[in-house]
Amino acid sequence: MKIIFAGTPHFAASALEALLKEHQVAAVLTQPDRPSGRGMQLTASPVKQLALQQGLTVLQPVSLKSEQAQQEIAALAADVMVVAAYGLILPKAVLQLPRYGCLNIHASLLPRWRGAAPIQRAILAGDKETGITIMQMDEGLDTGGMLLTCRCPIEPCDNAQTLHDKLAALGATGILDALQQLTAGRLTQEAQDNNAACYAAKLLKNEAQIDWHQDAQQIERAVRAYNPFPVSQAKFNDCVLKIWQAEYCPDLQGLPGEVLAADKSGITVACGKDALRLQVLQRPGGKAQPAAQFLQAMPVHPGDNFQVN
Repeated sequence: MKIIFAGTPHFAASALEALLKEHQVAAVLTQPDRPSGRGMQLTASPVKQLALQQGLTVLQPVSLKSEQAQQEIAALAADVMVVAAYGLILPKAVLQLPRYGCLNIHASLLPRWRGAAPIQRAILAGDKETGITIMQMDEGLDTGGMLLTCRCPIEPCDNAQTLHDKLAALGATGILDALQQLTAGRLTQEAQDNNAACYAAKLLKNEAQIDWHQDAQQIERAVRAYNPFPVSQAKFNDCVLKIWQAEYCPDLQGLPGEVLAADKSGITVACGKDALRLQVLQRPGGKAQPAAQFLQAMPVHPGDNFQVN
């Protein structure tokens, strides 16, 4: 099967790597190179890097609404376009170009968590399960017919990175299964229940500021959801600390932001309900450290207080 692949980040690169083993990838669409790193050098996306390693044709249009971009895609005469976290809107004209249309690998069990950040929003909401949906794309935002789903439990220790990696692998196997069924004529669409839909809004950096008035269980979920980006933050003695890992501590009470204990196991901070033990922290300009090492460089004592918004 002749495929056009459209994707940008590591999540998409996992799917492309799997497709290359079993199918002909005619070309790869990915977003234009972006400034990255401390030097803000133009950097190719993970998908582009993989595509170039494999000698594939790479197209990086700023938009797919232009006639030139659509002509380039049409000229490839692909059977199907596989899309994974591409980041550009596919207009109707593009959706109709491949013989079998465009299939999207979406990191949730649709219709739950349509949108840009389904992995993080599922963790924040305390969902016990998520997964991958292979979807026939239409003009809506993740509203197309569902073709195949693969389920994945969300473990209590999962953060956004570990769950991302599980779902990336699941998406890679899922799209291969979907294409096999498509070729055999066994793939059928199931309409989404729009009444059950919810939206996974894009992550904003200001979300990561910890509000100690919140329930400790909710803050713990936020710490996991925002790891590795944008990373939860808390203010202590005029320093903004990044909190990489924390543990929920039920049945411990105090004023929100109050340090209840500080030892090698962590810094226990009272929340609006219960408490949170900060286990891995990072000072400005420093590296992420387990609490035992962190406390050697920045002493914290019971009775101290984290800044409360």
